[in-house]
Amino acid sequence: MTVTVGKGLAERAERVSAVAAAHADDVDARARFPREAVDAMIAERLLSIQIPAALGGEDASLSEIAEVCSLIGQSCSAAAMVFAMHHIKLSSLVSHGAGDAWHSAFMRRVAGEQLLLASATTEGGIGGNLRNSICAIEITGDTCRLTKDATVISYGAHADAILITSRAHADAASTDQVMTVFTKDQYTLEQTHVWDTLGMRGTCSDGWLFKGEAPKEQILPKPFAEIAAQSMLATSHLLWSAVWYGIAVNAVSRAQAFVRAAARKSPGVTPPGALRLAEAVNLLQLVKSNTIAGLKEYEAAKADPDRLSSMGFAVAMNNVKIASSETILAIINQAMLICGIMGYKNGTPFSLGRHLRDAHSAQLMISNDRILGNTSNLLLVHKQDTSLIG
Repeated sequence: MTVTVGKGLAERAERVSAVAAAHADDVDARARFPREAVDAMIAERLLSIQIPAALGGEDASLSEIAEVCSLIGQSCSAAAMVFAMHHIKLSSLVSHGAGDAWHSAFMRRVAGEQLLLASATTEGGIGGNLRNSICAIEITGDTCRLTKDATVISYGAHADAILITSRAHADAASTDQVMTVFTKDQYTLEQTHVWDTLGMRGTCSDGWLFKGEAPKEQILPKPFAEIAAQSMLATSHLLWSAVWYGIAVNAVSRAQAFVRAAARKSPGVTPPGALRLAEAVNLLQLVKSNTIAGLKEYEAAKADPDRLSSMGFAVAMNNVKIASSETILAIINQAMLICGIMGYKNGTPFSLGRHLRDAHSAQLMISNDRILGNTSNLLLVHKQDTSLIG
């Protein structure tokens, strides 16, 4: 399977990528939201490409969205991550809200107004375990209310709506969850934590005390357990992998430019970094193949809810995330060794500090240890698929 996008979509993504590249270093240095890149996404109408055409979107496949993530990721990982997180949230609406009147109408709004969607699944007391909640939504008549200590809301201050998880009611178990859409005029945010991090600084993932009130019809009709298993976890692992691949592509491109410059200075002599470059390109191909295989598996499974919820599918998606997040660090380390001090220094054409810092987030965005723990439990009862063709 080759991941391709239509010429028009690719050209739009490349225009956004060019804007993102122009501001990437400033976004990182100042830990600021990539406003220019997101405005370019809005201008190119990229925030609605996943929405069905009948609701004003373009019916873009996850593979096409992943390619856009990769293109933007080659310029600014923060901008690419904002785009990826938005479409991860949108996948839940497309997969689980299209048959519902309010959520269908909201998708029309997203398409018409190019609304930016954020996620609030983490919570004080449970951390990044998105399949558990402490807070519970309260329903009175036709109104729902929610207060949540959200320790991280990616770009929450800049979003037009937040999709937020909670227990289904006050007496529900921590895993009996729902997801609710709250638009910006329906909630308040009180900052509790500042996002001052090693990398991915421009995602502005501050912590907030969320307080919202909205009509109860904005609660997604499916339990969050189904939403997570059938759309959110898979799209997270795949779109994040596409972003990380984009970061690694740019690092290798800088390393290749360094080796070529060295070769021009000494014709006929193989530069010392050439062998490491070959090794980095080999690892880059592994990440690409891994991500494409995951996208192919998702596209094949998405029409079958049972397959999407199966242990085999969960293991496959977990493996995509683990492999991609670990391999990109090895790739960027190789690129750093190739470029030497010119890669270590900021402000050179070969600088790789931002790439390396951003890439370190990959193993932490849903902790690899947590994912491996989940996979190990699944493997106690699931027979591993050992075929080459599935």
